[in-house]
Amino acid sequence: MSTRQTLVTDGLLLATAAIWGFAFAAQRAGMSYVGPFTYNAIRFSLGALSLVPLLILIRKRARKVRLQGELPENTEPDGSLRLDANQRRMKSVWKTLLPGVAAGVVLFAGSSLQQVGIVYTTAGKAGFITGLYVVIVPILGTFLGRMTDRGRWAGALLAAAGMYFLSVTETFTIERGDFLVFLCAFMFAGHVLLLSVISPRMEPVTLSVIQYGTTAILSAVVALFTEAAALSSVLAAWLPIVYGGIFSVGIAYSLQVVAQKTAHPAHAAIILSLEGAFAALGGFLVLGELLTPRDILGCVLMLSGMVAAQAGTIRASMRERRKGRLTTT
Repeated sequence: MSTRQTLVTDGLLLATAAIWGFAFAAQRAGMSYVGPFTYNAIRFSLGALSLVPLLILIRKRARKVRLQGELPENTEPDGSLRLDANQRRMKSVWKTLLPGVAAGVVLFAGSSLQQVGIVYTTAGKAGFITGLYVVIVPILGTFLGRMTDRGRWAGALLAAAGMYFLSVTETFTIERGDFLVFLCAFMFAGHVLLLSVISPRMEPVTLSVIQYGTTAILSAVVALFTEAAALSSVLAAWLPIVYGGIFSVGIAYSLQVVAQKTAHPAHAAIILSLEGAFAALGGFLVLGELLTPRDILGCVLMLSGMVAAQAGTIRASMRERRKGRLTTT
């Protein structure tokens, strides 16, 4: 990859991290007008709808490829064998809808814990604690038979120390909001592991639309029974809702998809982990939130843990690149 392409890719990933980071300020600001489940219901509805044009474009391009003769006549746009009407219907339900709904249920659990937790904590702290999923994913992976190197265990220890300074009080109690966001990090880690199984078998934008739609529906059902949202309140919160839905979900997701076509996963993960730093910046600029020296130390330790968790993958990538250069010379 050329230097120019690397800079473009890094810029897209950095923009994605910034949009996601500032979304924490938007989420917290939205809580001044509507409840957390109402906010998530509208936010994820907008997110799903914002991806529909991209989904239509992908389907049109795939159909064009098939019509140009690059795919056999008896195949679907994704290259699979075309089936009869009943078989296609069953395939759609079992291989598309159900996995997407399963991912949506886990995403609903994580986003709900996060949104409720943000009510009781700052945007900056929520951003850093949510980022713990970068460390939690490989640790949970060990229970699924995946190897975890020393760098990831070191990252987990650094992140745990950071969590202590960021969220545990002098009386050794953890703040309520921080604990809820901490639980959400486990849900998001489980979501990542679930997607690692589902996504290779599905078109990613289709999967996203289904899981975001599922999250929106579940959030709306809970909001219906637990919250009273007046139209005036929703309209008053239009800016945080639009930012959280269209920008954080639709635009940021699209930027991530484009960037990660060429970026190495570990490299991308490190840049995206800056989401917590942008969350703290957004909390300061938008909401006037300040971090104490103890909070800042915790953030630094947690960010160091996130980077350390990717150290092994980075070293492996560098070895692969060196081998590639040797074989081409």
